[in-house]
Amino acid sequence: MKKLIKKILRFIGKIIMFFDKIIITPLMKVILKIGDFFKNNGKGIENFLTTKKALLVIALIFAFIAFYKLDKDSNIMMNSYAERLNNEPVTAIYNDESYVVEGIPKSADVVLIGNKSNIYLAKQYPTKGITVDLRELSVGTHKVELKYSQSFGFVDYTIDPSYVTVVIYDKISASREATYELLHRESLDSKLDITDVTLSKSEVTIKGNEKTLQKVGYVKALIDLSNLVNPKAGEATIKNCKLVAYDDNGEVVNVEILPETVDATIKLSSSSKTVPIKVMPNDGDKPALGYAIMSLTPSSNSIEIYGSEEALEKIEFVPVYVDTNGVSENKSYTVNIKKPNGVRDISIKTITVNLTVTKESQKEISNVPIIHENLSNDLAVMTTSESNVKTSVIVKGSEDALKDLDESKITATIDLSKCTNPGEYEVDVKVSGEDVRLSYEAKTTKVKVIIRKK
Repeated sequence: MKKLIKKILRFIGKIIMFFDKIIITPLMKVILKIGDFFKNNGKGIENFLTTKKALLVIALIFAFIAFYKLDKDSNIMMNSYAERLNNEPVTAIYNDESYVVEGIPKSADVVLIGNKSNIYLAKQYPTKGITVDLRELSVGTHKVELKYSQSFGFVDYTIDPSYVTVVIYDKISASREATYELLHRESLDSKLDITDVTLSKSEVTIKGNEKTLQKVGYVKALIDLSNLVNPKAGEATIKNCKLVAYDDNGEVVNVEILPETVDATIKLSSSSKTVPIKVMPNDGDKPALGYAIMSLTPSSNSIEIYGSEEALEKIEFVPVYVDTNGVSENKSYTVNIKKPNGVRDISIKTITVNLTVTKESQKEISNVPIIHENLSNDLAVMTTSESNVKTSVIVKGSEDALKDLDESKITATIDLSKCTNPGEYEVDVKVSGEDVRLSYEAKTTKVKVIIRKK
C-alpha cells in the first residue's frame, strides 16, 4: 500500500514539474521582461503616448473593442428573436384502414426561435408541418409528442401543445340506408315541383369505432338545389352530393362514410290548376244596422295555383277575405292573396274587390234539420224533445240575394266533440249557408241532447 502511494505521489510530482516547465516558468519570464521594459523606458513610453499618432492608434483600438462588443450583443439579441405560427395543421401518421384515433388536435401553434433573417428563410422553405407518428402504437390510450418537420435547420422551435393524449381503437364497419335532404329549396322556380329523388347508391358503409357507430341513426345525402342550372320540367342530375351521418337528435356524428358522395337524379314537374276566387267577409263581420251586402266583385274571378298534384286536388277555390264590419256605403278594397297550404306559387298576387251595399231585407226558413257533428263512434245521441230536431233560420241580406237563396244549402249543426261521456248536455246551434252576401241566424240557439253508449 505504501509503495502504491509513493508511486501516485511521484506521478503527481512529474505532472506539476511538467506544467511548471512548459507554462508557469515561461509565463513568469514574459511578465518580468515586460516589467523591466516599462521600468527602463518609462519616460519614453510616456512621451510616445502623448503624441497625436499614439492617441489616434489608441482611439482606434478602443473603437474596435467597442464595435466588437456591440456587434456581439446585437447578435445575441437577434438570436433571441421568436415568431409564432398560429393554427398550423396537425397530420397523424397511422394505418387508417385498421384504426380510428381520437384526441388528435386539428391544429397547434409553432414558435420559431433564431435571428430574424434565419426565421424569414425558414418560413420560405418547404415543410411537412406538424406531425404525430402513431405507427408503432397499439390499441389503447397513449401520450404522444407532436413534431415540426422543416428542411431549414438554422432555427429552433417549440410546439404548443407539444404532447397530446390519444386513444386508438380498432376500426369496424356497418351498413346504413342513405336518405336525402333538399337544401336551398327557395332557389328553385316556385312553379316547379319535385316529384321524385333517386340516389346513385341507396346503401352506404360507415366506418369508425364501435361506440361511435352505435350513435349513427341515419345517413343523409345533402342535395343542394342551387347547383341546378336552368332547371325545368323533366329529369336533372346533381353530382357529388355530400353524405353526412347524424344521431337520433340530428347532431352530426364524425364517422368515415364510403362512398363520401353520391349523385342525385331529380324529377321535376310543373303541376298547376285553375280555381275560382271566392271573396268573403271576415268571420263575424256584419254591415251597419239596416244594411246588407249586395255584391262582392273581384277584379279577377279565377286564379292559377302551382303545387304538387296531391295538394292541388284538395283545393276547390282560393278564399279572399275583406273587412265588411259596419259598412253602410259602397267601397273598394285592394287585397293581397294568400297562398293556400301546399301551394308554392299563384298567378295573381293582388286583386281589387268592389263592395256594393243596399238596404237589408230578411226571410225566415222553417224546418231546417239540426245535424250533429264530431261524436265519438262508440257513442249515440238522442234529443230530449221534437223541438230539438229542427229549427227556423232568419236569413238577412239584400232583396236580390234573398230571391236567389237556395234553402237546401242552409245547414244547422251542433258540435258534440266535447260530449265524451254518457249524460245530458246543452249545446249551441250554428247555422251557415253558401251565399256569403247573406247572414244566417238560428231561432233555436241551444238544444239539449242525451249521450249514451251504443
